[in-house]
Amino acid sequence: MEQLRLGGSGLLVSRIILGCMSYGDSSRGGHAWTLGLDESRPFYRRAWEAGITTFDTANVYSLGSSEEFLRILMGEIAKRDEYVLATKVHGRMFDGPKGGGLSRAAILTAIDDSLRRLGTDYVDLYQIHRWDPEVPIEETMEALHDVVRAGKARYIGASSMWTWQFAQAQHVADLNGWTRFVSMQDQYSLLYREEEREMHPYCVDQGVGVIPWSPIARGRLARPWGEETDRSQTDQVSARLYRQQVESDRRIVEAVGEIAEERGVTRAQVAYAWVLHQPAVTAPIVGATKPGQLDDAIAAVDLELSDEQLRRLAEPYAPRNAEGF
Repeated sequence: MEQLRLGGSGLLVSRIILGCMSYGDSSRGGHAWTLGLDESRPFYRRAWEAGITTFDTANVYSLGSSEEFLRILMGEIAKRDEYVLATKVHGRMFDGPKGGGLSRAAILTAIDDSLRRLGTDYVDLYQIHRWDPEVPIEETMEALHDVVRAGKARYIGASSMWTWQFAQAQHVADLNGWTRFVSMQDQYSLLYREEEREMHPYCVDQGVGVIPWSPIARGRLARPWGEETDRSQTDQVSARLYRQQVESDRRIVEAVGEIAEERGVTRAQVAYAWVLHQPAVTAPIVGATKPGQLDDAIAAVDLELSDEQLRRLAEPYAPRNAEGF
């Protein structure tokens, strides 16, 4: 699989990133649908065999057990310097002043806790999971810079926020000679394209890599309209998304199905391929809990969509309010 520079940085990431939120102890945290250790093992092995070298998790996923699973399963497959490890900080891990958020105290506590769970002395990409309005951005950026200077992270990245907030963070880093963000992990798919207005043009201009989450809209683009799954009915995040433009969404899902049938591929491959065709995107983050889901993403890397097919997929989109922050 192709390896690309993450934005203007020197970090190489695989064209598909394995999202590890799906793998963790289902009794910890709010995701009852996550896979246990033995169930998760085939997904890590298949990803590695296909050339996926980049793995994205977060401290809050299954309250740390996703990081623990990653340590165990990648330890069975590869040496630490052979793969790119990304994790995140912000979500609340425990009660008290250091248990969540982006204060200096919280960040310095969280990185050490993540490194312990991951069984390593550094992460390749350390990302803020969301914006923290209660902490001065100067405090957050200096703390992240210190994490990099201490050798605990090689690069830093950000996730869903307003573009003005992201620009402010980069400006603060520039003013003080601190480490800049090299990546933006935002929500982006055929069912949510609001990032095309400001965030993606800004990232292209500033040399920031885009590694979107939910590139197939949490599975909605991978199945016929109206069909539900256990995850879609129980996932707390899914319950808050894709409720604004129902008729537009239906038409997009139907267009995905029509093109999938014409090309003799799955709906998921078409939806992933559309994201991979977008110029701002470095690599989508892919979640997989069933056999074949990861293979769809891998196959999409080589699926070329025609201009006419890209137009049919994009045409039904209707603007909507920002969500997922």
